[in-house]
Amino acid sequence: MPSGDTTVKFHALYSDHHGWLQGWLRRRVGHAGDAADLAHDTFLRILLTGRAPEADQSRAHLTQVAKGLVIDLHRRRLVEAAYLEALAHRPQAQVPSAEQRALIIEELLLVDRVLGALPAKVRQTFLLSQLDGLTYSRIAETLGISFATVRKYMLRTAQSLHAAMLAAEGGNER
Repeated sequence: MPSGDTTVKFHALYSDHHGWLQGWLRRRVGHAGDAADLAHDTFLRILLTGRAPEADQSRAHLTQVAKGLVIDLHRRRLVEAAYLEALAHRPQAQVPSAEQRALIIEELLLVDRVLGALPAKVRQTFLLSQLDGLTYSRIAETLGISFATVRKYMLRTAQSLHAAMLAAEGGNER
């Protein structure tokens, strides 16, 4: 729970900069509704940390947080578009419900975040295996690494994905 001083600082931050931030975001994303949502999420993220920036750093801090949220929005839309494109090639009877699609997209975003946090060779090893269907021997040859390293990289990826899924499930429980 924010302290009284933090609440006053946050209120001043919001009052002084909300309109500016929403306008900045509208120019950045080109949609008033998205800008309003992103501005809300920016202030919410700052409120949840309990640390309002100093007055002379307000816009820089708001911009930094908002830029991260804009990147997240674009990444989400790319993942969602790719998934919907893949669904377009399936028979209507196999297309999941809107609720199932939303859950699948959330899981795809989680996988995207986990893979993005891995070192490039580890991520590339996983993608060659799972998307291109290469054997561990072929991956080792392609990347110029040992078979044992391929196994180690695949295990590391599996552990990272498992930990992220457990954390996500824990965050959804009440």
